[in-house]
Amino acid sequence: MSVSQGPPALNVMPAASMAAAGGDTPRRPVERIVSGGIVVTMDPQRRVIADGAVAIDAGRIVAVDSRERVEVAFQATERIEAGGRTVIPGLINGHAHLPMTLFRGLADDQNLDDWLQHTIFPAEAMNVDEAFVRCGTRLGVAELIRGGITTVCDMYYYEDAVAEELAAAGLRGLLGQALIDFPAPDAPDHSAAMAAIHRFVERWAGHALITPAIAPHAPYTVADPHLIEARRFADDRNCPLVIHLAETRHEVEESLRLKGRRPVEHLASLGLLSELMVAAHVVWAEAHELDLLREHGVGVVHNPQSNMKLASGVAPLPAMLARDLAVGLGTDGSASNNDLSLWEEIDTAAKLHKLISADPRVVSAQEAFEMATIRGARALHLEERIGSLEVGKRADLVVLEMNELDQMPLSSIYSALVYATKASDVCDVLVEGRPLLQGRRLLSLDAEAIQSESLTLRRQVIERLALAA
Repeated sequence: MSVSQGPPALNVMPAASMAAAGGDTPRRPVERIVSGGIVVTMDPQRRVIADGAVAIDAGRIVAVDSRERVEVAFQATERIEAGGRTVIPGLINGHAHLPMTLFRGLADDQNLDDWLQHTIFPAEAMNVDEAFVRCGTRLGVAELIRGGITTVCDMYYYEDAVAEELAAAGLRGLLGQALIDFPAPDAPDHSAAMAAIHRFVERWAGHALITPAIAPHAPYTVADPHLIEARRFADDRNCPLVIHLAETRHEVEESLRLKGRRPVEHLASLGLLSELMVAAHVVWAEAHELDLLREHGVGVVHNPQSNMKLASGVAPLPAMLARDLAVGLGTDGSASNNDLSLWEEIDTAAKLHKLISADPRVVSAQEAFEMATIRGARALHLEERIGSLEVGKRADLVVLEMNELDQMPLSSIYSALVYATKASDVCDVLVEGRPLLQGRRLLSLDAEAIQSESLTLRRQVIERLALAA
């Protein structure tokens, strides 16, 4: 097994009650210890500790080391026994539309323009209100937690309701209130949309779990003056700006016809590119555009399965990685994927680009897993808080069952994580030190109530579309 015991010194926060070598100094009390198993840290040294442990207190990681050393130094109020399992940083879903879980399977096997214009936009106009958004969000959050996702970047309407549902369930989110240049379910015009964004960002700024953002939908649905206004808003409030960018060939062709520039070039000419931006998809970007994204510190989110299903194209991921771009992975919404499993995205990202490049060395297993963890955190500009198991970071972590028949024998941990692990292997999930899933059982959500409410609203969606046809 390709694992090590890590460095000789215990990596912990300073504490007066640390056990001295050979002494009987009392152990430092902490809230929780996750003990035993393989600990995959994703720290700068990429330590993988064969029999490791993680100590947690006040929502933060206070120690990551061998089980023996952590047990000697700390005493926990609660314990999670992870012996025979694997402990990883919580996965990061860099692009989603959670309420759209209620549109799952509604419009399959269409290109993006038809999918949006003829099914999704009309379905949203007929059905989306705050109650719909809350139900779809709860359904999506339950799926995320059960799949080991601890952070999601979401873009939709009524994002204040999305934030409330995530905070109640205990999930971390970078959430973008949508801005689009036609009447939306929660805003009849641009002024109303910007007012909603103002309220949303002001309310959630500084929250422990929620990072509020402004989310202009795309360069082709938001006019240039409004894009510039969105950038100024993000600058003034130091909040992220989330956008779809260069998703399809058609988008590029229309941008060249109407603006005289490709989408990334156009946003650069408007002064939009910045370290506050999170750009989803970026399928159709040439080398010089990737250089622009890197130069301006833009985070990029690769959505391989959604792009494949909509035949949008294959993003130049190997070129992004070669430039050390901050690129993460996303599922997109359940209406275009049709699930929220990041394990499938990790596996697909590794394999798709080997096929397209005709090179099996492209996008290694470790690189693919980095995009779901620490590089994905960089893409959301949250790497100082999440993405790895390091002292001082938020205690967002996942315990996996790694002794299933389809994962044995375990010889390479990254190979097992990327090519064999599934969402069903997730046993325990903690966010900010709070258990959200324990023994595969949801703790912060009522699964039966969510299922019942979701089926009712799903019937509503189908009936209203049928009447409008």
